[in-house]
Amino acid sequence: MSPSNPQRFISKVAMVTGASRGIGAAVAAQLAAEGAHVVLVSRDKDSLAEVAGSINDAGGKATVMSCHVGRVEEIDQLMSQVEQELGRLDCLVNNAGTNPYFGMAADAEEWAFDKTFAVNLKGPYFLSARAVKLMAKNGGGSIVNVASIEGLQPARQHLLYAMSKAAMINMSVGFAKEYGPAGIRVNTVCPGVVETRLAKALTENPQVQKMLKYTPAGRHAQPAEMVEGILYLLSDGASYTTATTLTMDGGTLTNAF
Repeated sequence: MSPSNPQRFISKVAMVTGASRGIGAAVAAQLAAEGAHVVLVSRDKDSLAEVAGSINDAGGKATVMSCHVGRVEEIDQLMSQVEQELGRLDCLVNNAGTNPYFGMAADAEEWAFDKTFAVNLKGPYFLSARAVKLMAKNGGGSIVNVASIEGLQPARQHLLYAMSKAAMINMSVGFAKEYGPAGIRVNTVCPGVVETRLAKALTENPQVQKMLKYTPAGRHAQPAEMVEGILYLLSDGASYTTATTLTMDGGTLTNAF
């Protein structure tokens, strides 16, 4: 990765949820490389420690904070810890997500609905709600919500996940409208099929791979390919960009996905 400005985030504090692997880990590493003090958030403290170790060994700054983003009391504790230890929050990447149910919509059980919406929507909502108050104290900030192209067009047997991501896109616009006057920008990124643990069922599915061959990019993405779009929206280079959705899907939506 070779950013045009290697110090876009100097002296800023950036929180990344779901930072133990995949897109979150890649985003956190680049934020740190560009000067941010990165707060790594996940339930998996051991994996977070590995990511933090890599960042710190490379000369960056990373702090590990454990949180189940589907539990509001843990979000409150997390934000209190950030304010007490770091004094500010400039950037938030709501990247943590889950997709526990693959199947026909009418067969989904309540537990799957509740888990999907707790992690994919309730968590980002209350993280954003707490973050904007802390950001406003220091003149503003930027939030990027990592949704999915399924929030724009649901795939078969993924309706709960798709619904949660559609709501996240709408949530971003609402927060942008309400907190723009406080200097806070809120945007959404919609990745396509990316090689992560969450998307393993897709990246290893022969039918999905066959479908991707007929998209403009002709393949699925790697986590690193999502980084620059997210960092651009977080950065001051996107100072007039808010309430927007950036689709990063290799052209997948041009096909009948």
